Amino acid sequence: MSLEKKSNYFLPVIETKFTNKKNMSTISIEGMEFFAYHGCFKEEQIIGTKFIVDLFLETDTALAEKSDNLRDTVNYQTVYQVVKVEMETKSKLLEHVGRRVLTRIKKEFPTVNHARLKIKKLNPPLGGKMDFVALELEA
Repeated sequence: MSLEKKSNYFLPVIETKFTNKKNMSTISIEGMEFFAYHGCFKEEQIIGTKFIVDLFLETDTALAEKSDNLRDTVNYQTVYQVVKVEMETKSKLLEHVGRRVLTRIKKEFPTVNHARLKIKKLNPPLGGKMDFVALELEA
């Protein structure tokens, strides 16, 4: 920044350099509902319960914005299928399920720069009334 004299005062002159900045966007797939068998208690792995998964993917969408072609972006249906497969695999801990989902997302969608996942376990058996417990992970 430099200063330019105008009468008796100085105005800042801001120099702008245009860069080849990517169009980073966040794709969200929220409210995915699954019936699954995750939990530390034996009964949870037999009876099962409902889970809600929210996923946020940061990716460059510049090409898809111009081409209007699905191959130029992250395919939401394919992402959903990845989450579904991992939710179908029994785990004791939400942490384990969540990390598996994020690992597969990063592996199968290399254009995803950052991913955030939230898993809610509805009506957990913790000895009291509550709507859910939740875990958030990032990769």
